[in-house]
Amino acid sequence: MDDEAVEGKTVRRDYKVIRYSPWLVHFNTGACNGCDIEVLAAITPLYDPERFGVKLTPSIRHGDILVVTGAVTKKAAERLKRLYDQMPCPKFVIAVGACACTGGVFSKSYPVLAGADKAVPVSMYIPGCPPRPEAILDGIVKLLKKLESGESGDGCGGKA
Repeated sequence: MDDEAVEGKTVRRDYKVIRYSPWLVHFNTGACNGCDIEVLAAITPLYDPERFGVKLTPSIRHGDILVVTGAVTKKAAERLKRLYDQMPCPKFVIAVGACACTGGVFSKSYPVLAGADKAVPVSMYIPGCPPRPEAILDGIVKLLKKLESGESGDGCGGKA
């Protein structure tokens, strides 16, 4: 593992690469599509996410950040875990919307888990019903800042 020191902290070099061009993979666990519309609006030229290097990729094997929307059901949790395992290291998860963060209004329903963090490790939470595109981009940028400072774990157990 190649590391470099930044302000007294050790930062992995693969974090540095992702910081400049994070590729997103969007996974809807079964939502009302409010958060999905806002995620897709956030990656339009109106908000210009490419100034941060953010790009949506169709393949889970090319993604760096998994964006999860919707209430995570028991059945969707299996698929979410499988997708997470297929992502290359380092990998990060952003839970977008109240349903992905806590289960939202469906949290007491029998097939719904309390949030995406019950299935996979979540690096960033973006609450709201639905959150605004500006909030989604702000959450992505804050995750990138955490990577820059070396604060965020990637769910790979320190393996590159």
